Amino acid sequence: MKAEKTGKKCIYSLQACVWEVTLACCFSCRYCGSKGGKARGDELTTEECLDVAGQLADLGCERVSLIGGEVFMRPDWSAIVKALTDRNVRVSIITNGYLFSDTLISQLKELNIESVAVSLDGPERVHDSCRQKGSFRRAVTAIDTLAESAIPVSVITTLHSQNVPYLEEFYGFLKSRPISAWQIQACSPMGNAAESGIDYHFDFGRVIRFVEENVHTAPFMMGIADNIGYFTETEGYLRGNLSGKARFAGCRAGLTSIGIDSIGNVRGCESMYADCFIEGNVRKQPLRDIWESPDAFAYNRKFTTDLLTGKCAECRYGMICAGGCRSYNYFTHGKMYESQKCAAKFFGKDEEEN
Repeated sequence: MKAEKTGKKCIYSLQACVWEVTLACCFSCRYCGSKGGKARGDELTTEECLDVAGQLADLGCERVSLIGGEVFMRPDWSAIVKALTDRNVRVSIITNGYLFSDTLISQLKELNIESVAVSLDGPERVHDSCRQKGSFRRAVTAIDTLAESAIPVSVITTLHSQNVPYLEEFYGFLKSRPISAWQIQACSPMGNAAESGIDYHFDFGRVIRFVEENVHTAPFMMGIADNIGYFTETEGYLRGNLSGKARFAGCRAGLTSIGIDSIGNVRGCESMYADCFIEGNVRKQPLRDIWESPDAFAYNRKFTTDLLTGKCAECRYGMICAGGCRSYNYFTHGKMYESQKCAAKFFGKDEEEN
């Protein structure tokens, strides 16, 4: 599909894409931000996916993260990866680790995958209670096998009320695993998590303190995702960058990143899992036309500090963090420009001023 020439140069450069290639999954986790479990009946065909891969490359997209569902339940996953890497797009995959085999590992090595992230929810009894018995051991085996095959592997943990109490215990276990990074993110009430009634609330202050206490001594890069934060004295380290310079710079949805779902809908971020955030569909429009539309992604492209509400409207960092994660704000309390989980609220006025 060819883009229309408008004669206007888009000032926004696409750097990253999170692409949900299928909703098919071996599990249907209660806290899944997608509606993982059963594939949609009209998911993009192989031909359509290969075309989208080419369009992403043509737009200059530097890296793509493939997610599900479970990516490896899509039979043509390797063809999609190859279409991207052949065009010098870096590809990472997020997986539950359940379907790994020697054949799959060999495919990943041949495809020059940049990294694989395996979802682990906590210690074995906690993880298996969230998914199914035996899933923890299979995920850990996948981690070990990936590392032995020289494929960079990391762990992603989605926090909710049921697993936060075991954070320290789980960290003790992870220190014995050959991982390069551990990302900690907050469960958001969207997808399965919105329908299951899972308690996504937890003590953000405890999690931030935990990372602050361990980030410098962890045997791997440790960091919190963009839906947890922001601005403590150690903010520069919380994102997993030991230079101390990784301060949160605001939601990047529609500014440098996009999300594409398995039926071709395009959003600024694949965590913005609501129809109101759909900017177009690759079956109906070229990706370039969607990205370069002057009316697209208005919540970020037309942001001003006048849109900030609550405590964010008074904060000196309002122009920098722009009110935090749009998705988490929207799904937890309906106000996109107000973070009710800002770190400053947990650590008091003195740290807010640093």
